Amino acid sequence: MASTSDVNIGSYIRFNGDICQIMEWQHRTPGNLRAFFQGKMRNLRNGKLNEHRWRSGEPMEVLRVEIHELQYLYREGENLVCMNQVTFEQEYVPATLFGEAMKYMKEEMVVQVGFESDAPLFARPPKTVELVVAEAEHAVKGDTSNKVMKIAKLENGTEIMVPLFVDAGTMIRIDTETGEYLDRVKK
Repeated sequence: MASTSDVNIGSYIRFNGDICQIMEWQHRTPGNLRAFFQGKMRNLRNGKLNEHRWRSGEPMEVLRVEIHELQYLYREGENLVCMNQVTFEQEYVPATLFGEAMKYMKEEMVVQVGFESDAPLFARPPKTVELVVAEAEHAVKGDTSNKVMKIAKLENGTEIMVPLFVDAGTMIRIDTETGEYLDRVKK
């Protein structure tokens, strides 16, 4: 069992049954009071930020998390089959770990997956993805006085809002965290 002095920014701990990553970590010694550690952490299950104080030397459960870059091969039921690009071993990663970003993923993408003793804890898709627009409505001439958007259907079936000048067959870049159009990709 580790203590508060073993924790740093970026460490993973088990807090109230959930796995959290330390975002801020400060040692404080206020006037007449005892020293304590104050930390801000992100819950990996729901993404919420939480703050907590620990006494100096208090035992904490620090997790040993290994982050691997894996290539997404295909979906099998509720899992994604991903391959380690160094050892060529296949790992099964639950699709729920990717959350809403799963809509923008396609095969052969490289993703980051965090493992604790061979069990996947969290997964991160690439920050941006490049997808081809399969269908888009035609723009109305002269309707460009402000930022006008239209619905476009991507190659994987997901619909997003894009500017009027984007047509079918155009490759676009999308932010996987927000699901927003970023720009056109020039080949």
